[in-house]
Amino acid sequence: MIAEFAAALAFLTRLPVGRLAAFGSTDVARSARWFPFIGALLGAFSIALLALCANLFPAAVTAILLAGLDALLTGALHLDGLADTADGFGGGASREDVLRIMRDHAIGSYGAVALILVLALKIAATASLIGAGTAFPALLLTPVLGRWSVVALSAALPYARPVSDDRASTGGSPARFIGRVEFIISTIIAIAVALAAGLLRGPAALVLVALGSTFWGWCCRRRIGGVTGDTLGAGLEISECLTLLLFAAFR
Repeated sequence: MIAEFAAALAFLTRLPVGRLAAFGSTDVARSARWFPFIGALLGAFSIALLALCANLFPAAVTAILLAGLDALLTGALHLDGLADTADGFGGGASREDVLRIMRDHAIGSYGAVALILVLALKIAATASLIGAGTAFPALLLTPVLGRWSVVALSAALPYARPVSDDRASTGGSPARFIGRVEFIISTIIAIAVALAAGLLRGPAALVLVALGSTFWGWCCRRRIGGVTGDTLGAGLEISECLTLLLFAAFR
């Protein structure tokens, strides 16, 4: 259990736990059951920063600092996936084109617009929650549901790239090996945190993210035949936006 948690922490964050051991793709896949728990840990960091800054800065400034903290802790991994996915889906005419464009590390116009819109939406929604004094449960639940969506999509859909074309160096992408057990355990954790975040808004956010992930999974299956690391990152960002929007709408 400790090794699985360490693998999840090393894969999803830039915290230095990865220096202590080497983790392969199957190790990370088994650790996916703890992805929502890692999300809760990231949420705790955000709550701590909000507690420090709430009385020092305006809500908008604090919201920007929170977005910066998230990017710092995660290495902007999922934002990078969002940008690559937007470029691929926006500029690719065929499945092969989409996968080829997503492989390119350069950010195009679609990717830049997607990053601007998502970051602006998250900052604005967070600022509105800070202003209303209801940001704490949203900051806790948002990263949890984002990482739960990664597990759900990985378990439900095939991996779109052939093994020979995989960027991972130790047996392929971890998403290839995430299955039913990881999905069930991660769902239990997500439900528990959702209930802790509010008896109404928490479960409602979980349902909304489940619906959004289902639609996003359908889009990925239709366009490229499954998911990739980039589309999973994009799905995480979409799920976080949906959660923040719901909390902001009922703040």
